[in-house]
Amino acid sequence: MIVLGIESSCDETAASVVNDRREVLAERLFSQLEEHRAYGGVVPEVAARAHLEHLAPLIAGTLQDAGIGFADLDGIAATGGPGLIGGVIVGVTMAKAIAAVHRLPFFAVNHLEGHALSARLSDAVAFPYLLLLVSGGHCQLLVVEDLGRYRRLGATIDDAAGEAFDKAAKLLGLGYPGGPAIERAAKDARDPVRDLPRPMLGRPDCNFSFSGLKTALRQRVELLRAAGALDATTVGNLAAGFERAVAESIADRTRRGIGLARAVVPDLTALVVAGGVAANLRLRSSLADVAGEAGLPLVAPPLRLCTDNAAMIAWAGLEHLKRGETSPLDFAPRPRWPLDADAPSLRGAGVKA
Repeated sequence: MIVLGIESSCDETAASVVNDRREVLAERLFSQLEEHRAYGGVVPEVAARAHLEHLAPLIAGTLQDAGIGFADLDGIAATGGPGLIGGVIVGVTMAKAIAAVHRLPFFAVNHLEGHALSARLSDAVAFPYLLLLVSGGHCQLLVVEDLGRYRRLGATIDDAAGEAFDKAAKLLGLGYPGGPAIERAAKDARDPVRDLPRPMLGRPDCNFSFSGLKTALRQRVELLRAAGALDATTVGNLAAGFERAVAESIADRTRRGIGLARAVVPDLTALVVAGGVAANLRLRSSLADVAGEAGLPLVAPPLRLCTDNAAMIAWAGLEHLKRGETSPLDFAPRPRWPLDADAPSLRGAGVKA
């Protein structure tokens, strides 16, 4: 089985062809980084227009790279949500049109499920496993019990981790995107700041919070700037302190999450981390320690499968299509689409389903 996947939920326009032997036959991606850099974040209207401009040639180029045509496909999958609705509409509409013209089965993939199943593409991880999803828009702990069966144990009550990195980098004048910028600045820090808060540390649940940490950093930056003491060395020390606080907070919440997960699913096979923030080396090191303590392997898919990509969408669609599951051509794109519809609502301005 060969499936074409389309991803357009945020600021990456992507297409990929994947087969059921877990081979990525081809993939192309247009990054909108330069389009959004001047704004310090993603502008939805700019993103949607870029998807509209670049998606069709990306799909054509991907099929050419794979050496196949539409007639060789067994299905097409596209991100159906959650995400910036303009971009999601572009991808879904394109996929529906291709499916209708070439009489192919179509499947609308939940973007979060794409991340959740990416470890099965890269490492053939068996169900059930615990997923830590850390990205610019999401921060969640989910038990992946089976295809289509997800149990959310915890989520952010305000900012997502990647969003917090972006805001911290902006405060420190390090540019966008924030995660890589913070990591670069922190690399050579001589005296990392150690007294920034570790939000939610020790709490009995496994929810996340980063707004208080961000506020503490802002207050520190304002005091140092007023005193004329915000030089490059100080910025590096603040970046390192912020990075450590985020990593330690996530590690603590994940440790708690493993305990809660095993209370309901004793036979966990792995701790999986996915999403763009999973690229952070300090976070990976902290999570490796947590997984080791729990006797679980830490599985982190390659970076290209952690950030938004079309291969994970193609793979998720393929898994559903192999079970005979399809989406109707009148599927409505969704700006919000929780994986666990039964999970209780969380409060907080930054909560994303």
